[in-house]
Amino acid sequence: MKIAVVTGTRAEYGLLAPLMHKIQDSQILELQLIVTGAHLLPEFGSTVDEITRDGFNIDRLIPELSKALTGPEVARQVGHGIPAFVQVLEDLSPDAVLMLGDRYELLAAAIASFFLGIPIVHLHGGELTQGAFDDAIRHTISQYAQIHAVAAPEYRDRLIRAGASPESVHIVGGFGIDSLQNSDLLSLSELEAEVGITLRSPVLLVTYHPVTSATHDTVQEVDALIQALRGFPEATVVFTLPNSDPEHKVIVDALSDAVLIEENWHLFSSLGSQKYLSLMSHGSAVIGNSSSGLMEAPSLGVPTVNIGPRQSGRLLAPSVFTCGPTAPEIRYTIGLALAAGSEGRLGTGETPYGQPGASERVLALLEATVFASLGPREYYDLPHSN
Repeated sequence: MKIAVVTGTRAEYGLLAPLMHKIQDSQILELQLIVTGAHLLPEFGSTVDEITRDGFNIDRLIPELSKALTGPEVARQVGHGIPAFVQVLEDLSPDAVLMLGDRYELLAAAIASFFLGIPIVHLHGGELTQGAFDDAIRHTISQYAQIHAVAAPEYRDRLIRAGASPESVHIVGGFGIDSLQNSDLLSLSELEAEVGITLRSPVLLVTYHPVTSATHDTVQEVDALIQALRGFPEATVVFTLPNSDPEHKVIVDALSDAVLIEENWHLFSSLGSQKYLSLMSHGSAVIGNSSSGLMEAPSLGVPTVNIGPRQSGRLLAPSVFTCGPTAPEIRYTIGLALAAGSEGRLGTGETPYGQPGASERVLALLEATVFASLGPREYYDLPHSN
């Protein structure tokens, strides 16, 4: 059975890679890989090269979907992406299309798959990120999908309330936790040699994405983040670039200027999964509004400072400290997180996203499914209670 996997960003690829390797090695499944979005852009690290270095054959590139600076540009990107995906999927003729998460690139893929009658396997559905338009995209993809693999029981319940059949929703755990299990993390000395910098403690790993679905002022937010970080002059601050959502350039420009001024601040377009997770494991805190601070960081026993509304609605581990997007709040919360980490007050390292093994569980699900026998998705009504 041919499984077409769609990837458009470095973050989602890092989560998918262990599963893709398992599909590639399967005696029952054949991996087809479709690459689009920020993977193809030099300013985001040309991470398509990382994919090929990892040993994957890319079946198709879709350059029609790239970066968007405004909401209307996102709409145009999706519009251009649908016919491109239609052509690619007609050529590849997969038995199923697999996608993870909530990016607008995936919305184009989901619409094309739906009208071509190709079953969709959706990973990490049922979640909430109320500060990003990704939230609505995730739920929309779930409505198109016939098979769901979710990270937690709460997310399964939400999908069923939204009309998914209980038999179609499978709790597999978080793919971020799984990616840690499948990563060969670098030692501190190896990491320093790889990234070319000295990681003087405390090490702050910072990723701040645009807020796209809540009241916000990106200029003020990124300025507040920079001002807050300046309150820790002894720290090594490592920034990774935001994703390609609207207003990402505002953040990129501000961070590019800041690292020219501050002596031990560094900016990377993309570290790659191994170096990113290794840096997180040696870090003193993860700061920003990336989902990796909510999923991977708690498993490593590293505190997270979760800023603003982008991730509002997600399940949080005890090691996640949430604050508003102002400089005093961010500075104070970084101090709380660093103190909790140094004093061993972060809990057991357990997260709401289950145990490792998500990729194995999804592989077993894919191998056991006869996709040709799946009929149209039917709406499931919850039983009436008396």
